Amino acid sequence: MGKYEDVFHASTEDPESFWLTAAQGIDWDVAPRRALDASGAPFYRWFPDGRLNVCFNALDRHVEAGRGDQPALIYDSPVTGTKRTYTYTRLKDEVATFAGGLARLGVGQGDRVVIYMPMVPEAAIAMLACARIGAVHSVVFGGFAPHELALRIDDAAPKVVVSASCGIEGKRVIAYKPLLDRAIELAAHKPEKNVILQRPQERAELGTDDLDWADLVAAAPPADCVPVPANAPLYILYTSGTTGKPKGVVRDSGGYAVALHWSMGAVYDVGPGETMFTGSDVGWVVGHSYIVYAPLLVGATTVLYEGKPVGTPDAGQFWRVAAEYRVKSMFTAPTAFRAIRKEDPKGLLTADHDLSGLRYLFLAGERLDPETYHWASSLLNIPVIDHWWQTETGWPIVANPMGIEALPVKPGSPSRPLPGWDVRVVGPSGDPVAPGVDGAIVVKLPLPPGALPTLWNDDNRYVASYLSAFDGYYLTGDSGHIDEDGYVFVMGRTDDVINVAGHRLSTGSMEEVLAAHPDVAECAVIGVADALKGQVPRGFVVLKAGTSRTESEVEAELVQLVRDRIGAVASLKSVAVVAALPKTRSGKILRKTMRGIADGHDEPIPSTVDNASVIEALRPVLRRQGPTP
Repeated sequence: MGKYEDVFHASTEDPESFWLTAAQGIDWDVAPRRALDASGAPFYRWFPDGRLNVCFNALDRHVEAGRGDQPALIYDSPVTGTKRTYTYTRLKDEVATFAGGLARLGVGQGDRVVIYMPMVPEAAIAMLACARIGAVHSVVFGGFAPHELALRIDDAAPKVVVSASCGIEGKRVIAYKPLLDRAIELAAHKPEKNVILQRPQERAELGTDDLDWADLVAAAPPADCVPVPANAPLYILYTSGTTGKPKGVVRDSGGYAVALHWSMGAVYDVGPGETMFTGSDVGWVVGHSYIVYAPLLVGATTVLYEGKPVGTPDAGQFWRVAAEYRVKSMFTAPTAFRAIRKEDPKGLLTADHDLSGLRYLFLAGERLDPETYHWASSLLNIPVIDHWWQTETGWPIVANPMGIEALPVKPGSPSRPLPGWDVRVVGPSGDPVAPGVDGAIVVKLPLPPGALPTLWNDDNRYVASYLSAFDGYYLTGDSGHIDEDGYVFVMGRTDDVINVAGHRLSTGSMEEVLAAHPDVAECAVIGVADALKGQVPRGFVVLKAGTSRTESEVEAELVQLVRDRIGAVASLKSVAVVAALPKTRSGKILRKTMRGIADGHDEPIPSTVDNASVIEALRPVLRRQGPTP
């Protein structure tokens, strides 16, 4: 057996010892004597008798260990021409001061703070400040429209919202304050105060409930770290739900800290003083885990990049960042590399940069197609590591563990399950399927530390969404197979949540918007394969009888409506008016069949179809490509 086999078996045969040993990488106020509490199954809890502060582990302990002058966070913003380095001492001081400002606003242990910010250091500072005083942060991606932000404000019920005057998308300055004001107007819950970071690109007009970030910190005393139980929530991160209502994934403090600290060495092979660049956004789980928390927990240097992989100003920016900061491990979405390849197919822009320090490229967010894998691998001549995980899991489920043992690569597979994850593939009855046979990918309970213990204020939905399909298993919602060597192949979603450039979006929520249009009788949104973004949504609508509007007018209004209600992140740019939608005899729209045809497959007509001629009439429309996103 190789080293990976030894570690994996240790995690499954004696998880109690395995995770208590891993927990020694964290500084505890009260060290746990137990790893797993299964008394409330299926609501499992990790390190139930431990107490800690995650911010102390991310910042203070490194300063106390004498590494306060080491860079902790590097802010690189090609869209504003700004570069800024925060040492561990400086970052700790700024976090402590902002935490003191929040405390003066009445924010305390267990209170929620919604953070609606662009990719600026203050976003990470606000997150860590919440952790410092035991508050629960909920970061909402700055690209979401007011309606989506309002849903999250109502669910989290924050005491304070932290935002900025604007964000920058390429060359466009987007004012955030009007979006926030509209969201609060729509929300039933009203935050007590809004803290606004004024950016020079566009300043916001402040109202009576608004405070300027600079004014708040100028008068704030620094706050000390507040130890909390290991099971206390660290943050809520909303992920798309199939009903259109977002699901608030809860992340605990102790299990998350232990799992992330362990994963940095085991998976990414990054340790103290080394640099990791994760090209994502703090609004997504990747940004939470591998821009902010994990690199700081191990005392590494993290790069927070405000820009795009292409166009800000060119397709060589990721190479520039990797060279300039001597990045050891880079982590981004396959979409980013498809965009880079589209702009620079021969990779000529790498020639301008010294990439000798770059040891690994990690890709996740959607399936890594073999073509992109081979291109990146041959261009960089370093390991290109596909890995698979979810908002719910907090850290990778399946990956090639570079810090344990480099396993042979199989293009199309993220490799084998990491220690702690007992991954299975089952058929409709819940029985295991043979190697190579597709089925539902599930994880045997209990999930390891760091994974969600439940949904915010909704235990019933947690069970219904993830635990009810197959008894004793967590339903990932992905389908695929495991080959005879134990390699996992993730082939796609089993529900109607689609993956656009690494962003999980609900087609159900888009359908709700389309259906609200006065001329629309019924509709369907499907995710279709896209060479750049992995998937893009396409909408199909049936108009009400007697509608006098032209199809093109309605289609344009629907695209704009989705943009207004959900945000540009939805990328819905193709809506087609059709005569009818294919359905089963029970009235269910055949979305899977539509998706297969749109992806170019010779999709068989299901036996349950009500009218096969509807599919035949729709086939040329489905095969026709929509506008390029």
